[in-house]
Amino acid sequence: MTTQTWRTSSYTAPDNNCVEVARDTEHAAVRDTKNRHAGYLTFDSRAFTTFLAEVRAGRTGHSR
Repeated sequence: MTTQTWRTSSYTAPDNNCVEVARDTEHAAVRDTKNRHAGYLTFDSRAFTTFLAEVRAGRTGHSR
């Protein structure tokens, strides 16, 4: 990913304990909001879209 526009999750707590995501047509990158300079993880766009669908369906084993 060459140019990144980072978006903060709408679920971000007041203490910024969350993640930010940057996407293009082929990839998604995720980084820690509190430690932006530590780098980021990159995922294939298809895998990230599947992950988001699982989260939205409540099938990740994590509760809010």
